[in-house]
Amino acid sequence: MNQITLKHLRYFEALAQHGHFGRAADVCSISQPALSVQMKELERILGAPLVERGARKIRLTRLGEDFAARAREVLRSVDELTDLARASQDDLSGPFRIGIIPTIAPYLLPAFVKSLSQNHPDLDPHPREAVTQTLIDDLLDGRLDAAIVALPVSEPSLTEVALFDEDFVLVRPLEDAKKPVPSSDMLREMRLLLLEEGHCFRDQAISYCNLSSSLPRDLMEASSLSTLVQMVGAGIGVTLIPEMAVMIETRSAAVSVARLPKPQPSRTVGMVWRNTNPLATHLTGIAGLFREIGIGKA
Repeated sequence: MNQITLKHLRYFEALAQHGHFGRAADVCSISQPALSVQMKELERILGAPLVERGARKIRLTRLGEDFAARAREVLRSVDELTDLARASQDDLSGPFRIGIIPTIAPYLLPAFVKSLSQNHPDLDPHPREAVTQTLIDDLLDGRLDAAIVALPVSEPSLTEVALFDEDFVLVRPLEDAKKPVPSSDMLREMRLLLLEEGHCFRDQAISYCNLSSSLPRDLMEASSLSTLVQMVGAGIGVTLIPEMAVMIETRSAAVSVARLPKPQPSRTVGMVWRNTNPLATHLTGIAGLFREIGIGKA
């Protein structure tokens, strides 16, 4: 009788995550027909269907949902056994799956990857850029080793290590450069441009301006800080950006940058990983590398 293998579990977990045979096959580095064969074999071993196959995407059956949850637990445990062996080495080697939020990645990730290659030449970084909740979900499901986010994330099963604090600055049209810097109360009366929902930086800006209960109807949103700054340059409104983004995002826009009155809005950037990760000691060292880069940019 055929047995369920780790290969079956990894292929099915990818299919459950992406909901599409083509995307799952790409992630697994196999052909779509090969993935389909593996899934049919897994269903034959189980004696029941795991997915409902549609024209554009798949849907998990009730058994498929339960099986996916258990498969993630098994794969996470297997990965932690592998990490246990890696943790015994003097220097970290092999793949390193690191997540990072979009309001940090463009400004610090290149220098971080370079630092990793210099300090850990046998390490193979696999960065993933996504919003905080996606990164947390991937961490908890064992798809990431660590993530760079804004703290706190308040997840009991994750270790949080604060790295550095960073102020937010106000970006407004160039012609407003000599005007008094508005207070947080005054910002509520201005057209504040924000990132889309899902970005923690959006929530931090809303909190600073005390807008949580009364977002304006004509609110304009964007998916990136770059778009926000360009919209400000076009005279559409004002926005807040983290200080690390100023040099890159404002160099080609007709905008002015000003520090806000105290208490200035800020965030704490940190690294998080699962409490059960055997690589915790190595991850603490890697967090130190990122701290050096972040402080250097501050």
